[in-house]
Amino acid sequence: MTESQYDVIVVGAGSSGLMSAIQAAQQGVRVLIIEKNKRPGRKLILTGGGRCNVTNRTTRDELIKHIPGNGKFLYSALSQFNQEDIIAFFEDQGVMLKEEDHGRMFPVTDSARTIRDTLLDNCNRLGVDFLLESPVEQVVFTEDKSRVAGVQLATKEIIEAKSVVLAVGGRAYPRTGATGDGYAWAKKAGHTISRLYATEAPLLSDDEIITNKILKGVSLRDVNVTVWDGNAKPIVSHLMDMIFTHFGYSGPAILRCSGHVNQYLYESKADRCRLTIDLQPNLDAADLDSAAESQRDKQVLTILKQWMPERMAEVLLSQLNISATTPFKQLDTEEVAGLWALLKAFPISATGSQPIEKGFVTGGGVNTKEIEPSSMESKLMPGLFFCGELLDINGYTGGYNITAAFVTGTISGWHAAWSSM
Repeated sequence: MTESQYDVIVVGAGSSGLMSAIQAAQQGVRVLIIEKNKRPGRKLILTGGGRCNVTNRTTRDELIKHIPGNGKFLYSALSQFNQEDIIAFFEDQGVMLKEEDHGRMFPVTDSARTIRDTLLDNCNRLGVDFLLESPVEQVVFTEDKSRVAGVQLATKEIIEAKSVVLAVGGRAYPRTGATGDGYAWAKKAGHTISRLYATEAPLLSDDEIITNKILKGVSLRDVNVTVWDGNAKPIVSHLMDMIFTHFGYSGPAILRCSGHVNQYLYESKADRCRLTIDLQPNLDAADLDSAAESQRDKQVLTILKQWMPERMAEVLLSQLNISATTPFKQLDTEEVAGLWALLKAFPISATGSQPIEKGFVTGGGVNTKEIEPSSMESKLMPGLFFCGELLDINGYTGGYNITAAFVTGTISGWHAAWSSM
């Protein structure tokens, strides 16, 4: 039986909400988690391909650099609770973690359920109450609207609390219950919502190589993808893998570029964004020339195949009207220069990305200028706290978003508890 009064109510039982509830309960206050789904942590068990990349073991500055959406807002929070504290939190619970490439930290069990179950076990041990399958209709304020007073459920039942933490996520992964309810509640409290856009989403394109499906399914490893603005200035570059799809481009490098592409298209009002692929970022034109000259009797296609998939090499030669069977020694200086130029900056374009609902992360959200960075409390409504993806904070995949979720969850939990005392 749920009580009608608590010190802290956390709305949303995802990564940030569960961590917020744990940290609040550790302060000795009564905490209730309200979740619209049947089970808590639905999105959590899907993260990291079902393995849950719990954080990224890097410096604070590197972490913030990998959170292009308002990462600097987290400076104050990270000085209180950082990625090493996340690692210590789980290891103190007996969950051993392992470090993989690029600093990504995973449970040794390779199962996101380990992480979710650890968070739930902590909630249960600390006496956190759960109200599942219970959609919240609105946040309730005092009569003079000077402070939060609790929440009203869809059933019209009101549950009172001195502090309310909104941890309901954005609009990515709607099948996990993330439908953007929190934006309306934030607006009612006086907050503005920064424009929502897809990030970490595959890019759409009508480039000829996409429409004719000539490269569909071709994967490129360790290429450098650059996004350019209308003045031919680079916006961002990412050195990772990518893949050609039937609708455009995907893979880690593309996903990391997608938010920047969507922001550029919106701000410039352009109908497409230009990108380039450096197919061999570790070699410059002189290096390529030297390597090719040492095999000058071989066919040019044979030489290119050592640096890229055959189908990719065939497209390069086709665009330059060079026969694949031509020996390299027969190319003139202009043809060689053109070949290296295309290899180092293969042009592609994007007309946008798949929608937010198909992306991994929501860009935009509750304006961070209206949130106290050291506590995650609303500057406009005392007793109202925010954490996780509902905030206008977004990072790249690789443990950065969940780090922001655990950090903002922890800070909001602490301060919501202290505010309720």
